[in-house]
Amino acid sequence: MIYTVTFNPSLDYVVQAEQLVPGEINRTTSEAVYPGGKGVNVSVILSNLGLESTAFGFTAGFTGKALQEMLLEFGAKTDFIPLADGQTRINVKINAGQETEINGQGPKITETAIQELFEKLKSLKAGDVLVLAGSIPSTLPENIYEWILMCLKDKDVKVVVDATKDLLLNVLKYHPFLIKPNNHELGEMFQTTLTTEEEIIAHAKKLQERGARNVLVSMAKDGAILVTEDGEIYKKQPHNGTVVNSVGAGDSMVAGFLAGYLNTGSYERALELGTAAGSATAFQSWLASREDIVKLLDRPYSEYQI
Repeated sequence: MIYTVTFNPSLDYVVQAEQLVPGEINRTTSEAVYPGGKGVNVSVILSNLGLESTAFGFTAGFTGKALQEMLLEFGAKTDFIPLADGQTRINVKINAGQETEINGQGPKITETAIQELFEKLKSLKAGDVLVLAGSIPSTLPENIYEWILMCLKDKDVKVVVDATKDLLLNVLKYHPFLIKPNNHELGEMFQTTLTTEEEIIAHAKKLQERGARNVLVSMAKDGAILVTEDGEIYKKQPHNGTVVNSVGAGDSMVAGFLAGYLNTGSYERALELGTAAGSATAFQSWLASREDIVKLLDRPYSEYQI
């Protein structure tokens, strides 16, 4: 089973407008509400690709109830922990020539709720996959990712971590199966700017030296590079298309990678499906459907379902 964790999920209110003028009344040309959060996005794309997952996290209030109902409609299972106070946050995503985001704070997560999450995590078994994605709310300990990997270190669970800087660096000693920094985040970890593929590969290997098994570096318009635990290096060029909305593209890449790897055992196929999923989402107003992803694949989809 695949599990995702989203500490601060959301309802995303996504609007298109011709322009955004501060201090004035701005009218939308289209609008929609979607479930949001990096782990949530991974669960939705996995469902679109035919893989079952369970979304862990915390919800509160009527917005939390709506979030769970939406996820079920998209085919993702949920096992959220309800919080007594507050509301699951609403994030506003405005595309008016450029992307503008207004993100809510979310409810306070209690110590009791954290303990309940760890009880759920303790039930994971060898062969399960856990995806930890995104930032940590201010109400949680900054080292909670470390706590989780420490809790699972003897369970042979494949852990995927999509986070930035210290959140990511501090868990490498627990040998996560996959980490996915982008090229800018990778450079920031080493306080440098990476400008060539050779530099990106060299610094990805440095993360392996610290404990990461596989390092997937997304590079937006320049595609992606995968440095695997068996010493192979795979590169994938970006797909052609018009970027509509970059939100969720990285999460889609993680989900596509997992689907490709779990179905075939091939890192090359995993990178291909991951890159297609990430690009397909970038070309949509929200997360990509299976049909959107399949259109971008270099091979018949059946070759990713062995």
